[in-house]
Amino acid sequence: MSITLQGFRRTASGRSERTAIEETKTDRIFLIGVKIMLWIALIIVAVPLIYIVANSFSSASAVSAGRVLLWPVEPSIRAYKEAFSDPLIMKGYLNSFIYAIGGTLISVTLTIAIAYPLSRRTFFGRNVIMSLLVFTMLFSGGLIPTYLVVQDLGMLNTRWAMVIPSAIGVWQVIIARTFFRSTIPDELYEAATIDGASDLRFLWSIVLPLSKPVIAVIALMYAIFQWNSYFDALVYLKDPSLYPLQIVLRNVLILNTLTGSTTTTNLAQQLEQQQLANVLKYALIVISSLPVLVIYPFVARHFTKGVMVGAVKG
Repeated sequence: MSITLQGFRRTASGRSERTAIEETKTDRIFLIGVKIMLWIALIIVAVPLIYIVANSFSSASAVSAGRVLLWPVEPSIRAYKEAFSDPLIMKGYLNSFIYAIGGTLISVTLTIAIAYPLSRRTFFGRNVIMSLLVFTMLFSGGLIPTYLVVQDLGMLNTRWAMVIPSAIGVWQVIIARTFFRSTIPDELYEAATIDGASDLRFLWSIVLPLSKPVIAVIALMYAIFQWNSYFDALVYLKDPSLYPLQIVLRNVLILNTLTGSTTTTNLAQQLEQQQLANVLKYALIVISSLPVLVIYPFVARHFTKGVMVGAVKG
């Protein structure tokens, strides 16, 4: 049994003609299986997201009673109003943007600065340096030595503690180095050298414009890492005004506390506050996920190309 599909082929004159493509029974079964698996994966991923969004737009009493499934019950945006009116939540949101943008710029700059020389075959000792970098992927000094280093550098309870200790990712360096080595030929460097271009001019004018896919990939990786990072803030930061949004979200999810709430002895007010904390959890999850969802479509077209070229070739 076979199914005839319509395809196109280009003739010698440049015109396209319809051609018949035979799809065997085995191919059809395989495609059906793939579609079923994709639909299952979509449901597994989408249902929790829909559940969170539905709860965030429901009333506090409906969420606390467990009456919300995949559609808002007693629709309300009170949780979002409370979230955006809380000064610590908004401060955490701003801090997360600062850490994500600033940390990404620093990380991408340092990654390119170390990956490009390692990609050049004329760079002396590149294999030794690369081995040392890979070694850090397998072994690390641990939390206490790292904390002592950050303390001795005077970065405790500062914004630098969020971006400097984790500025370079070895995996991102490997991807960028492999991309440079497989995409930027030595002949291009030699031609630029003959024309009088320095190493920095060659990197800025030739290498970086040709490396947009891999730059987009590593920038997205670093941005997501910085945006979701909370452990460094938990260890190095003590000032609540420096907390990123993830720490505020942790306080609501785990400690079940509202950052701007005040202590009250009224039982009804305590119950209302508890219900509001329950629905605020879902609103904060939605709020914290939005920036990543907004940024990703702009770099998605570079993502596959950058990862595959940087990780496979060479």
